[in-house]
Amino acid sequence: MFKLIKKNYFLLISLFLILYFIFNLLSGERGFFSYIEKKETMSNLKKEELSLTNKIEYFDHKNSLLSTNLDLDYVEMLIRERFLFGKKDETIYIIKNDDN
Repeated sequence: MFKLIKKNYFLLISLFLILYFIFNLLSGERGFFSYIEKKETMSNLKKEELSLTNKIEYFDHKNSLLSTNLDLDYVEMLIRERFLFGKKDETIYIIKNDDN
């Protein structure tokens, strides 16, 4: 038995090394399967980042309407939504009096 192992010593070591590297190539922390999972996680995080960036831009726009240049139409819309001033699907008529 030992004579057979001594004759094929290089072959056995090579075989174990090849199996070790193939195993780690596929399943290790930096292996192929881990790479695919990390790539999917990165894709999901990029989508979430884009969504959060859009929300930040939306809220920055809303904040700018209320802070620097006060937009009266936006304030009226907020009053109607928050204090239920008016009803849903109502028709608003604006009558202007020109006393010229």
